[in-house]
Amino acid sequence: MKDRAWKLDLDRRVVACRACPRLVRWRETVAREKVRRFAGQEYWGKPLPGFGDPEARLLIVGLAPAAHGGNRTGRMFTGDESGNWLFRALHDAGFASQEVSSHRGDGMNLRDCYITAAARCAPPANKPSPAELWRCRPFLLEEIAALKNVKVVVGLGRIGFEAALEAYRAAGRIEWKKKPEFGHARTHTLGGITVIASYHPSQQNTFTGRLTRGMLLKVFRTARSCIQPTYVPRIDPQKQ
Repeated sequence: MKDRAWKLDLDRRVVACRACPRLVRWRETVAREKVRRFAGQEYWGKPLPGFGDPEARLLIVGLAPAAHGGNRTGRMFTGDESGNWLFRALHDAGFASQEVSSHRGDGMNLRDCYITAAARCAPPANKPSPAELWRCRPFLLEEIAALKNVKVVVGLGRIGFEAALEAYRAAGRIEWKKKPEFGHARTHTLGGITVIASYHPSQQNTFTGRLTRGMLLKVFRTARSCIQPTYVPRIDPQKQ
């Protein structure tokens, strides 16, 4: 089995990070003040490490933890509607053991998939600054260096997509003459890495119909077919 000591070491350093004063204040304030529906729960209130299979061929790069999602539960895309949309699509494409990710002890396992983010702390208004993204970038670079089997990268939202592109280029894994453009389900083959853009499954996109379940599932079925060309999806009309 591959040595996974890198994961334990990186997770410890991510969780202990206090490099961005604005984000530290915000995440801790949210964890202390909470919202009424979660008033009885203890919030995580710290940066979030990546989550998933260290030998994954699919890497997902999101924006940042949600204030009352990951910042509460302590796991990426867990405990909020964005996570419900994401994990349902991942389950249908064979990357997740179950459709719902509610808390760290819920038994969720990712198969051949690893989830991370451009920023590890919940930011005010879901908008980390360029400087905060830059300070967080070394964690993503370490993950890229360690996740040697990755063949497909899905960038959720423009920030996640561009963070993935720039980090893989900085790591020397990809190059381009013209920077790939963001657009839902756009697929870019850059050397040995396929990068797929997706709208973020935020409520702003899902509630307005800009992103449907079928559109999100298409992204991960495309990722699966890139990894496993013989893959034949199971068609469920209710999830199209």
